[in-house]
Amino acid sequence: MQTNAFQKHAALPDHPDWALFTSRIYALHEKKEDPRTPFERDYTRVLHSMAFRRLKHKTQVFYNIDNDHICTRMEHVSHVESVSSTIASALGLNAELTRAIATAHDLGHAPFGHHGESVLRELSKQHLGRDFWHEQNGLRFVDHIELLEDRHRMRRNLDLTYAVRDGIISHCGEVDENGLFPRDPAIPPEAFERPGQYNAATWEGCIVKLADKIAYIGRDIEDAMRLGFLDKAGEEILYEMAQSAHADALNTTVIMHSMILDVCRSSSPQAGIALSAEGAELLRALKAFNYEHIYTHPRLRTFEKYGELVLRQIFDTLLSCFEGDVWQNTGTLRHAYPRLADAFLVWLSQYVPAENVPEGELREMAAQCGNEKIYADLADPQTAAQAVLDFVSGMTDRFAITTFEEMLRF
Repeated sequence: MQTNAFQKHAALPDHPDWALFTSRIYALHEKKEDPRTPFERDYTRVLHSMAFRRLKHKTQVFYNIDNDHICTRMEHVSHVESVSSTIASALGLNAELTRAIATAHDLGHAPFGHHGESVLRELSKQHLGRDFWHEQNGLRFVDHIELLEDRHRMRRNLDLTYAVRDGIISHCGEVDENGLFPRDPAIPPEAFERPGQYNAATWEGCIVKLADKIAYIGRDIEDAMRLGFLDKAGEEILYEMAQSAHADALNTTVIMHSMILDVCRSSSPQAGIALSAEGAELLRALKAFNYEHIYTHPRLRTFEKYGELVLRQIFDTLLSCFEGDVWQNTGTLRHAYPRLADAFLVWLSQYVPAENVPEGELREMAAQCGNEKIYADLADPQTAAQAVLDFVSGMTDRFAITTFEEMLRF
């Protein structure tokens, strides 16, 4: 194992692109006597955000809100952070940056997993004429939507560093590529037009991209077995793959440990962040197994149909409020759907200039938001659709279902 093989390339103060990597969109308040580095500040800002908290009630693969032993999006993020930080430390890269990217990488995920993302993609294309993908939505959330209260009780944008924002949008783990190299950092995160278009601008971001895949493969198999998704034939295939990897079982622990060692042995500045040929083939085979035996399993179809019904109904209901005075219409909606209407009014008020918000509690709250006002023109159909899409994409599965069930009661 080549420990510290990347030490000269780590995103540290002596890196030639350090100023770019630590740059921010706004002017984040500098705290006196703060022992944290810029990337440690990013990590804690993400950790304190509402979007991160909501990950605990967002589906990873299996919707099982009452089963504490089934992986949620938050647990997946923790796995990615564990895998990527271990690799970064071993290779001599910046583990603080790696941890911040890993913790933030899935903040843009929709409720109901990847199928929920596909539903929002269709709605985005229909109403906005553009694609929706969770990596880009994650960048949108940390840049424009997530807010934290400062010492003066003003709610402001997260304002993360370039390197962390870049790692979020470039983390697409669906691209089967071995030997990852950083792209030219002159290509900004905003230049991405599709998932996986470019690699990260840092070696640390490249590690998170590979760790994302390593983390979900094994855990999805473990959950599938726990829920009885695999038949005897599937279990036999897994056992044969385990034997080829010199193990008796293929579970989260075994896969993560073997893959981490493989990456640390195989990676170098010349070869990139890489698995061995054998490791890459095993990861490819496991991913193919998961698609054949888990992700396309008939038992998931009911959940997917239900998730689509929930998301479309909520979207259509809220979008209809913009047909006229959105404040008045949503207020009227409160009589039938109080939880949905109240939550949306509070959401909307944060991103509209305070003088455009109706007088009362909502305007007082809006006045405490010193963030970018991204919904300035509510009469614009695209602004309306974007506001609803943002709101729905940030929901947890639990909240989406609760508000949908509210619509079923008379």
